[in-house]
Amino acid sequence: MFIQTESTPNPATLKFLPGQAVLEVGTADFPTQDSASKSPLAKRLFDVDGVAGVFLGNDFVTVTKADAVEWDHIKPSLLGAIMEHFQSGAPVIDDGATAGSGHAEHTGEDAEIVGQIKELLDTRVRPAVAQDGGDITFHGFERGVVYLHMQGACAGCPSSTLTLKMGIENLLRHYIPEVTEVRPVAV
Repeated sequence: MFIQTESTPNPATLKFLPGQAVLEVGTADFPTQDSASKSPLAKRLFDVDGVAGVFLGNDFVTVTKADAVEWDHIKPSLLGAIMEHFQSGAPVIDDGATAGSGHAEHTGEDAEIVGQIKELLDTRVRPAVAQDGGDITFHGFERGVVYLHMQGACAGCPSSTLTLKMGIENLLRHYIPEVTEVRPVAV
C-alpha cells in the first residue's frame, strides 16, 4: 500500500491519500480525541502523540498537529497508523455510526434560499476545499448572513478568512441577492 501525502494551505494540517475510498458518503470531523470514539481509524491516529484533529473525506484523511510538534517527527507514525488500519480490514466508521452531508437542517420561510446556498456549496465550494483537505458546511442563515462551519484543513487555516470573504461570500452574493455576508462558526 502506498500512501501519498500533500501539504495544505494550513501549515498545521497534512493530507494523506491512501489510494482507496475512506468514506463512501459524506465527511467526518473529529476535532478532539474524545470525539473520535465512533471511528477506529481516527482513534488510531489520535494515539500518535501530537495529533490535534482528524478529518475524513471521500478519498483522504487530513490530520492536524499540535503547534509544538514537527511533521518530521510524527509523519512516519501517521503513515504507519493509516496503513495498519486499512490492512486490518477494520471499518473507518463503526457500524451504526454514519458520516453525514455536514449541512445543518433549516426549515422556515428561507428554505428556498437555504436550498440554493447548500446547492452552491455542494457544487462549487466543497469540491475545491476538499482538494485542500477540508470541508465547509452550512450552519445557518439569518437576516442575510450565512453561517458556515470550517472543518479539516480549513479549520484554523490562516487563509480561511480570505477564502470566506473574498471567495465564498462573493460567490453566494453573486447568485443569491438575499445573501449579504458570510461568517464562520465554531461548533
